[in-house]
Amino acid sequence: MDGVEQTNESWRILIVEDDERLAELTREYLESNGLQVSLETHGGPAVERIRNEQPDLVVLDLMLPGEDGLSICRRVRPYYSGPIIMLTARTDDLDQVLGLEMGADDYVGKPVKPRVLLARIRAMLRRVTETGQNGGEEKSGEEPVRLQFNDLVVDRSMREAWLSDESIDLTSAEFDLLWLLASNAGRVLSREEIFTALRGIEYDGQDRSIDVRVSRIRPKIGDDPIHPRRIKTVRSKGYLFVKEA
Repeated sequence: MDGVEQTNESWRILIVEDDERLAELTREYLESNGLQVSLETHGGPAVERIRNEQPDLVVLDLMLPGEDGLSICRRVRPYYSGPIIMLTARTDDLDQVLGLEMGADDYVGKPVKPRVLLARIRAMLRRVTETGQNGGEEKSGEEPVRLQFNDLVVDRSMREAWLSDESIDLTSAEFDLLWLLASNAGRVLSREEIFTALRGIEYDGQDRSIDVRVSRIRPKIGDDPIHPRRIKTVRSKGYLFVKEA
């Protein structure tokens, strides 16, 4: 059994997967590593369960009876801000991009390797937990917990952002990317740096998840999607968050 962190015991995971054998095996593995796991095998009740139970993280299969994972993801986002990991066909880039556009935070290819899924879950929840625990007074020499760029404010401790005092609706992964770019304002971050920082694995040169998230974040922070001034694409290098946009 992998080493279990004490804080994992409070993490509640909802797996929405119609393959009951796979779902049960995955639950057993995750529970043996300190997570609390519940199952839903039909797409129909999934939206209400996510909305009512508010799990710490949702593992959501793409193909489900009753309602598919993309539709579920899109429908729950107004009511659920926690991380969503989508299970997709390993080679289907379209499914991965659509999932991210619907509000998924990450994806894991099928057939699912429990150790890989566990690592992704831990990394995502640890990131959310750490930023949530870093609130309070800012200490000398530490990374700031709140950044402001004119009318845009990003707060790491609250995991929220505001534009002209209006709250911005961001998924967990979108907030992580926005914070990473904003906290490195004025410096070009390569896709490799961003990918490694956010997902903990090496960039394969083909994954489009970062580009999809940037395209979703831009209009939310008042940036022009066609001619962006705040998050600029630097050809062949990566992305640049401009301090004075």
